[in-house]
Amino acid sequence: MIGLMINEMEQKELEYVIKRELDEILFDLQDDRLDHLVKRAMNERYKILFNLFKRFASEHECLIYTRSTLMNKKKGNKET
Repeated sequence: MIGLMINEMEQKELEYVIKRELDEILFDLQDDRLDHLVKRAMNERYKILFNLFKRFASEHECLIYTRSTLMNKKKGNKET
């Protein structure tokens, strides 16, 4: 395991960058034109980034990016 010492400003920057990347992956996963293998690789990347994000972010922010929560919101939006 590798340790990392960062200050508060660097922590906020890492949170921002990871959140943007998670948002981008979620957006791209909705594209039906992408191949199944590409989506599987994107899911793997999402898992890695989310695990990294959990180390920095608050519990509330983590809940926002939890995949099962996101899927439930999408299903709820489609029914209305």
